[in-house]
Amino acid sequence: MTTRLSPLELMEKLVSFPTVSRDSNLPLVDWVEEYLTGHGIVCHRHYREDNEQAALFAHVGPEVEGGVILSGHTDVVPVDGQPWASDPFTVTERDGKYFGRGTCDMKGFDALALWALVEAKYQGVTRPLQIALSYDEEVGCVGAPPMIRAMQGPIPRASAVIVGEPSEMRAVTGHKGGIGIVTNIVGFEVHSSLMHTGVNAIMEAAKIIDWTNQVNAEEMAREPDELAAMFEPPWTLGHVGTIQGGTANNITAKDCRFTLGYRVVPSQSAEDWRDRYIAKLREVEAEMKKIRPEARIDFEQAFDVPGLVPEEDGAAEALARRLTGDNGTHVVSYGTEAGQFQAAGYSAVICGPGSIEQAHQPDEFISVAQFNAGHDFMKALLRELA
Repeated sequence: MTTRLSPLELMEKLVSFPTVSRDSNLPLVDWVEEYLTGHGIVCHRHYREDNEQAALFAHVGPEVEGGVILSGHTDVVPVDGQPWASDPFTVTERDGKYFGRGTCDMKGFDALALWALVEAKYQGVTRPLQIALSYDEEVGCVGAPPMIRAMQGPIPRASAVIVGEPSEMRAVTGHKGGIGIVTNIVGFEVHSSLMHTGVNAIMEAAKIIDWTNQVNAEEMAREPDELAAMFEPPWTLGHVGTIQGGTANNITAKDCRFTLGYRVVPSQSAEDWRDRYIAKLREVEAEMKKIRPEARIDFEQAFDVPGLVPEEDGAAEALARRLTGDNGTHVVSYGTEAGQFQAAGYSAVICGPGSIEQAHQPDEFISVAQFNAGHDFMKALLRELA
C-alpha cells in the first residue's frame, strides 16, 4: 500500500516539479496519478493537443451526482530573473512561512486537495469528493474548458466547485472576466528620412495603445454600476504588458506585435469589448492602407476567461461559508477558472489558503498559519461529506 503523505509532504513533492507553463507538466501528473492509484483511486486524464500537457481528475465516494470538486492548476509562472533567497523548487520553511514557487499559487491548495481525496477514500463519504487539476492556467486559463468538457461522463457531475486560488480562506464569489487579443501590425519598411512614404508598425501600434489609455480614462470617470462597484478598480481595464517590433532606428518598423488584455467587470460583455477593439483596429488599418495597400493588422484571440458572477443562493458559496464561518462579501479583480466552471453550469466559489499578493513574486510563500487553516478547511469538508 502506498504511504499516506501529509499535506506538507505533498506540497514539497508538487513544488519539486518545475511546471512552468512553457514546459510539460506530465512528470507531475504521472506522479499524482501513481500516488492516487496506489490508494485505489481511479484517475482520468485529458491531454492538450500536442500531448505535452495534461489535466487530471478523479472521484471518490458513491457514483452519484451532487458532489464537490476541489479545483486547482498545476502550472506556475517562471522564476527567470527573480532574486530568490532559496531554491524556488524546494519548499523552505523560515519565519513562519513556506517558501517556494507555487506554494501560494497554487500547489499548496493542490496538496491539501490531494490529501483530502485520499482521506475521503479511507474515511468514507456519503457525498462524492472530486479533484480537478488543470494545465495552462497561467497563460490565460486555457486548459480548464477542455478539462471540464472531458469530465462530463467519466465521473458523476458535481453540484459545487471550490477553486482554491489564494483568498486567505475567504469565500470569494465574484471576479472579473478577461480576454487577450494578440495583435500583429504589418507595416512597410522605408528609410526613416522618408517615413511618410512607408508605414511604421510601431507608431501605428502606439495609436492603438494610446486609444486604450483614453478609453481607460473614460471608464475611470464613469459612475460604476452596483456590481462593478464591488471591484477594485470598479471599471473594465485595458492593458498592454509587452511589445516587440522594429529592425533599426533608421528604418520604419515593418512589424509590431503586442497583446491587448481586458479585465472586464461582470456586468459588461467581454464580447462587446472585443468588438470595440476590433473596430479600432480596422479604423487604423484603413488609414495604413491609404499609404501602402499591403499594410495590414492581423489579430487572434489568445484567451477568453468569463467573469465569476455572485450567485443567488449558490451551493458552493453556502458550503464555503459553512466550512470557514466567513460571512463577508469578497470579490477579486483577477481571473480564475471559477468563472469557467460557472459558465459550464456549476455553482462555483473561490476559497483557498494564502494571499494573492505573494503570487508570482520572488520568494513566493504561503504562511504556515494559512496552510494550516487550509488543512482545517479540508478536515471540515470531510466531516461535511461524511
